[in-house]
Amino acid sequence: MSRWIGLALVVILGLAMVSDCLAQNPAPAGGAGQLELDKSAQEGAKKEVDTGFWAVVAGSGFLGVLIWIGLLGSLLSCIYFTIDCSMTVKAKRIIPPALVQKVTEAMAQGDVVKALQECKEEPGPMANILSAAFGHVEEGFDTIQEAVQVAADFESERLMQHIAWLSVTASLAPMLGLLGTVQGMIAAFAGLATMGAGNVGVLALAISQALWTTAAGLCVAIPAITSYTVYRNVANRMTLRMQAITMDLIKDLRNVEVVAD
Repeated sequence: MSRWIGLALVVILGLAMVSDCLAQNPAPAGGAGQLELDKSAQEGAKKEVDTGFWAVVAGSGFLGVLIWIGLLGSLLSCIYFTIDCSMTVKAKRIIPPALVQKVTEAMAQGDVVKALQECKEEPGPMANILSAAFGHVEEGFDTIQEAVQVAADFESERLMQHIAWLSVTASLAPMLGLLGTVQGMIAAFAGLATMGAGNVGVLALAISQALWTTAAGLCVAIPAITSYTVYRNVANRMTLRMQAITMDLIKDLRNVEVVAD
């Protein structure tokens, strides 16, 4: 009897040891094939889709690259014409104080010919308007006023030719961004139709392209329209100022005699 009890104890101890070993090293539920699938799933989960700027540009296709080149051109155009306007639409360049002083002194002496000569020696928008006034001094005051108005409109148009390019840039940049947005959405829905909703990476990349182009277009358009508005107002204000200075100088031309050389 004691022998059977001892044998039973040995069997129980053996089963306990085997169970303990199995608990410490569990076998895979699906075998080797399931283990490989689990490893592949983990590796796929570790792979992240690159949605950075350069990855979006490189993956946008031929049309997308053209859109980005257009946006880059719009940015360079905005910078160039902003610098150009900052140098051309300046009060000291358009209305030189020295010229105004010389013409004022000549008109104080009643010497219209000298005033006209001063304008020819220092050409510019202000000089052109004054020359238009002095060139019609013998044709009556009404004719002088009309000539001043025509010359002022012409000079204003010349100034706006520089500034108008900022308006073109401000209109073109968001249109290019919108085109990139449409292209990105088309790519997103095409990927959704062909690969299903499970492939989130393709959808994320296409949507990133759409958002990047929209943001780029707005980043160019906002400073461009701001610069256009500022310089347009400056040009209009200086045109009115040139007209006011000219009319102030010629208001007494009815009583001025032309001095011949």
